[in-house]
Amino acid sequence: MKGFLRFLGIVTLIVVCLGLGLSGGVVLDRQFLAQAIPPATLAAPPTPTIVVPADTESEFRLMREAWDRIQESYVDRPAVDNQRLIYGAIGGMVDALGDTGHSRFLSPEMVQEQHSFASGEFEGIGAYVEMKDGHLVIVAPMDGTPAQQAGLRPGDVILQVDGENVAGLPIDQVIDRILGPAGSQVTLTILTPDTGLTRDVALTRAHITLHNVVWQRLPGTSVAHLRIVAFSKGVTDDLRQALTEIRQQGLTGIVLDLRSNPGGLLDEAVGVASQFLGSGDVLLEQDAQERVTGVPVKKGGLALDTPLVVLVNQGTASASEIVSGALQDAGRARLVGETTFGTGTVLNEFSLSDGSALLLATEEWLTPKGRLIWHQGIAPDEVVTLTTSTAPLLPEAESGMTPEQLQSSGDAQLLRALEVLTGTGPGDPQTKVK
Repeated sequence: MKGFLRFLGIVTLIVVCLGLGLSGGVVLDRQFLAQAIPPATLAAPPTPTIVVPADTESEFRLMREAWDRIQESYVDRPAVDNQRLIYGAIGGMVDALGDTGHSRFLSPEMVQEQHSFASGEFEGIGAYVEMKDGHLVIVAPMDGTPAQQAGLRPGDVILQVDGENVAGLPIDQVIDRILGPAGSQVTLTILTPDTGLTRDVALTRAHITLHNVVWQRLPGTSVAHLRIVAFSKGVTDDLRQALTEIRQQGLTGIVLDLRSNPGGLLDEAVGVASQFLGSGDVLLEQDAQERVTGVPVKKGGLALDTPLVVLVNQGTASASEIVSGALQDAGRARLVGETTFGTGTVLNEFSLSDGSALLLATEEWLTPKGRLIWHQGIAPDEVVTLTTSTAPLLPEAESGMTPEQLQSSGDAQLLRALEVLTGTGPGDPQTKVK
């Protein structure tokens, strides 16, 4: 049954709480397998619970054969955990679809954590991850979390957990080793590919409350630095409140910061984009039959004419790519930064009988002009990179900062956006503060 949440395909599993992963599939036990494919020595049950389609009987029988050999012959008996075996087998089936990091299985615990993320609260270290070339890779740390405070950055590779090598392990097994309650500690051995250097990072897990929208007036300017952390439930309402405050303070331009924003709920992406667009589509959806449907802008946006520049980087994914692409296609804003991650599917949640669920890609999304984003990302209008030693400046850090401190912050992406808005550098005239 389809669940109530409609997600955009986030690269990662939400390791913000490090409780989600591409671990497996629906719980099948030995009894199910016996009912589905009876051994030759057993009579078929008179009323099987599940009927296997005729054209897949040989495949299911092969699964049963492998199951029996493991049960009877594998020497490490404590490792023969039925649930882990089945989760791993079904996880492999989902992985074989090739939609890595998007379509995935969620155990009952993972379903709870997924919904916790959507509601904006969870426990963990505060980082989004994906599996890439056999390694768990940081997609983005979250603002104000242990992961960010410890200096984890997009692209960092997790090599060891508490001194144990995790290279090549399935993502669920790596995550199991990182899991733990708030207040407990975990040490990650991190490789930074850009430098080739490794380091140990000790983190204390925490209870994390997402503040979806934060903003600050950039020192010495009439420009607001407006950051959206993730597209959890309620972000559109939070954004409208922020835009009202920005207007009340007489600010005349906005830097919309979507860097390291992993995405979230589709409806929230549409709601956010609609605050800056007066008409047209926010995105196009293409289903399995290649039917394309436009998702229109919602009326009543609060910042339809405010000069706008959007900051993006390689951690900008999913819902944040939809917003970026819509604003870029409409000529509403210039994008400054780096090419985005390249997420391109809409996930629907299908609940399973034990409380677990499948998140399956049922639609592919395109920008309003039909640009494909999946595996390609959105290229910014101006490419501006940050050095590995420079962290993006956040609105929370700008309170009390002087204009001179802002200029010396090293955040070249933010400073370039400010130049575009204030007219001190080349840029689209429509984005300049009047």
